[in-house]
Amino acid sequence: MTSTVKSPARKPWDAKDSGYRYQQLLVHVGTPLLAALIVFVSGIRGGSGLFFTWLGLHLITGALLAKFGRKKSTIANSSMEILLVASLILFVSAALSVLLPVFIKGISAFSSNLLFQDAATVEPGAELINGGILHAILGTVIIVILASVISIPIGILAALYVTEVRGRLTPYVRFFVQAMSGVPSIVAGLFVYAALIVTGVLSFSGVSGAIALSILMLPTVARTAEEVLLLVPDDLRSAALALGATQRKVVRMVVLPSAGAGLVTASILGVARVTGETAPLLLTAFGSTAVNTNPFSEPMSALPIYIFTQMLLGTDNDVARAWFACMVLLTMVGVLFGTARLLVNRRSLK
Repeated sequence: MTSTVKSPARKPWDAKDSGYRYQQLLVHVGTPLLAALIVFVSGIRGGSGLFFTWLGLHLITGALLAKFGRKKSTIANSSMEILLVASLILFVSAALSVLLPVFIKGISAFSSNLLFQDAATVEPGAELINGGILHAILGTVIIVILASVISIPIGILAALYVTEVRGRLTPYVRFFVQAMSGVPSIVAGLFVYAALIVTGVLSFSGVSGAIALSILMLPTVARTAEEVLLLVPDDLRSAALALGATQRKVVRMVVLPSAGAGLVTASILGVARVTGETAPLLLTAFGSTAVNTNPFSEPMSALPIYIFTQMLLGTDNDVARAWFACMVLLTMVGVLFGTARLLVNRRSLK
């Protein structure tokens, strides 16, 4: 009579195979080091040379690990993982190459008066301790808020009409949204200038700039909101209708709450699309050196206009002010994104 000894079954929370972990460490840490050594010995220069050397070597070593490692997997799976990591590295490198110079040069020009004073009494080339960008910050906030009030409700309603109502005008709505998404920003400014300012309906003001920005913002909000609403399962709509709810109640109580986070994202994308636009505002808001909080009268400044005009002046101090304004603009957009996502996440957890 022979007895067999059964090995204890592995549990999901048991420690991973240490031998395989060493193999992974050797491949994923050793390959970049080997690539750096090859670049140093061969005389290849630049970060791009190191990146592509590492990528080629890692594809080979990852395929060898998948084929001959302690845990077998497909070479295609290993290659896709490495390519995804490479894509992430490229994205982070590109983002940092834009953000780091802006923040480094912006911080070097920082002075408290830049945030709390306007430029009404500042001459070109004046020292950084004179004047500030308060008028441009307030103008940007007011113009973007007005543009959002105009375009976000219209964009979401257009998306609801296309996805929920599906009336006879659906193809035409989609066509016009698609056509508007390809309109150059300068054309939007020229349209408002010719249709409203030249005719005397409006003057150079914040509301004129907001209308121009809303033309650019509307297609982004509408198209993104449409894609988000299409992700809501039809089973939810059918279940609500089966319970006797009207289409209006289905949209208000089922569809919109389900797509709430996506609609917020669509709105944020629309805001980000227009926050840095300069050309439409040059023809509509026109710009100002003093604080103007009334969007319906007198020209109004904005951060993009301020950056453009300061760079045109070209002196060291004016260029430094432009870099600081760029940093403030990026910070405002980042804070907007972070706050909106935080509010959405808190609401979804309730």
